[in-house]
Amino acid sequence: QVQLVESGGGLVQVGGSLRLSCAASGFTFSSAAMSWYRQAPGKEREWVAAITNPGGTTNYGDSAKGRSNISRDNTKNTVYLQMNSLKPEDTAVYYCKARSRSVGINYDYWGQGTQVTVSS
Repeated sequence: QVQLVESGGGLVQVGGSLRLSCAASGFTFSSAAMSWYRQAPGKEREWVAAITNPGGTTNYGDSAKGRSNISRDNTKNTVYLQMNSLKPEDTAVYYCKARSRSVGINYDYWGQGTQVTVSS
């Protein structure tokens, strides 16, 4: 059974930092591309950052460039999102997504999300 469990969210003041974690199980983590998304109230889900498998090439959405760092630890089956210089507009539920490929088919798995609230 595939599981993605996010943690590390919470309430932080403007300018603060948070490190989100996503612990994965039930699939071959080291072969999966991992991403973070976020969804603010009343808005569509937005891609934040991604890291490839297993080389670790990273890409960031505009909201995360220069302020965030995505990383992975394949020995712990965990992907991280370090967020710095947080702004009120970063308030959202943050989701972890895994893309695993098997026999030419992509399978996407999502976590349940973790709430990040940035207070001014």
